[in-house]
Parts: sequence; structure tokens; C-alpha cells
Amino acid sequence: MKKIAPFLVVLVMILGIVSLFLSLGEKQNMIVIKEGNTDKLPLEIELNKYQDSDCGMVIETTKYASQVISPSGKTYFFHDHGGFVHWLKDKEFKDEAVIWVMSVDSKKWIKAKDAYYSINDITPMGYGFGAYEFDDDSKIDYETMRLRMLRGETLNNDKIRKQILGK
Repeated sequence: MKKIAPFLVVLVMILGIVSLFLSLGEKQNMIVIKEGNTDKLPLEIELNKYQDSDCGMVIETTKYASQVISPSGKTYFFHDHGGFVHWLKDKEFKDEAVIWVMSVDSKKWIKAKDAYYSINDITPMGYGFGAYEFDDDSKIDYETMRLRMLRGETLNNDKIRKQILGK
């Protein structure tokens, strides 16, 4: 009995830790994907209940939020526009996806390809791309934002940050 007692103690501890994590996961009920969005319209995001499909962080504000809807009606959620670009780059449906972004200036959902993007906003993941409904000389279009993101030309890049912000 003395020989197996340490094993039993370790086993009980492991079971306790596993059950704790499982119970925490059940209480959270975090949403990463919503199915059945056949109208391909933006869905309401309940703050602190949705997770970013790229990085897994909790969406705490919709200021820089995005939604990608696949042809099958699955909706994926993001808290930084750069995250959806990163996540979508290798998906089979990337060209057919409907993408919605929250506009900083009008505070409504607009289609990502119709938005204009800043390059110097302080966004949750630090990429710097804020979506705007209305253009001015400082904004870039969707395709330029997408290419900059894929090339790593974001505020997370020290050289780019210095060039844009002077820091």
C-alpha cells in the first residue's frame, strides 16, 4: 500500500485539476464560430463572450472587430482587422468570403472591401489598421491594407512603427 499511495495522490491531484479546467470551460461558453448565417450579414457580438478566431483572445470591444462569413454560412470573429487577414490567407474560401468590419468613424458594420483603413490606430493586436467608412488622404484601401498585413508592414514591425509614428 505504501508503494502505491504516492501514485494515488498524484492521480487524485491530476483528476482534480482536469475537472477544474473542464468546469471553467463549461461556465465560460465562449463563442468562436456561429453557424447558419446564410444571409451573410454581420451578427451581434456579445462582449467578453466571443473569441477571436485567429488568436483566441476574448473580444472585449467591437471598435476594431471583424466578421468573416464562409460560403456555408459559418461566421468567424476577430478583434483586430489584421487578424482576419492573417487567418483568411490560406483558407479555401478566401475569395468567396463575406467580410464585415466595424467602422471607427460611423460605428456600424461595413463591408471590408468598401472600407478605408488607417495605418496608425492602436488596435488590440497592434497591427494598426482601423476601418473607416469615409476616406481622407491618410487612409488606404482594402487591398493595400491586406498586402501590408501579409508582408508584415504593421505597427508591430519596429521599422514601420518608427516610419509611421516616429517612435
